[in-house]
Amino acid sequence: MSNDTYELKAETRERVGKGSSRELRRNGLIPAVIYGEKQAPLAIAIATKEVTQRIYAGGFKTTVATIDVNGEKIKVLPKDYQLDPVRDFTMHVDFLRVSGNTHVVVEVPVHFVNEEKSPGIKAGGVLNIVRHAVELHALAGNIPDSLTADLTGLKVGEGIHISNIKLPKGTSPVITDRDFTIATIAVPAAGVEEEEVEATEE
Repeated sequence: MSNDTYELKAETRERVGKGSSRELRRNGLIPAVIYGEKQAPLAIAIATKEVTQRIYAGGFKTTVATIDVNGEKIKVLPKDYQLDPVRDFTMHVDFLRVSGNTHVVVEVPVHFVNEEKSPGIKAGGVLNIVRHAVELHALAGNIPDSLTADLTGLKVGEGIHISNIKLPKGTSPVITDRDFTIATIAVPAAGVEEEEVEATEE
């Protein structure tokens, strides 16, 4: 779990709608909403620069944050955000109100390690990544930063499945009906060394 929690200051929004949102953005703020925990949605405005920095720093949707709304501290998990397709700045953010016991579904990135220890890659095979991230059920207070896929010993034609990845305690994959593939060692267009192919067939 990430310990890199952070706090954002916000103010409540009295007005909603496109006109109000445009006015906020002109003033360096963006509209956002806090929802969940069986409470009414709370419309807020937060500083565009701070949120955008957090989004591009990575781990935005897997890190629990605190939003100070007019002095009230609210624990949240960012669930979604909208970027302007042309100018690439943040337009809107949805935050889920959470406590340490809140169950959430999060998309956690997969990091691949030990490529140099894969016989298949050494022989010219290519790492074919099927899933760059995996959706997990987790407690809001125990969301992993990433999952580690170890490529040690993998030959051409072999792969890593979700069962090969050690999941943090208290987490489980959203997909449960199959042992889905995370990545495979594929044969490149030019082929690989004959010895490696023969070893894989054996």
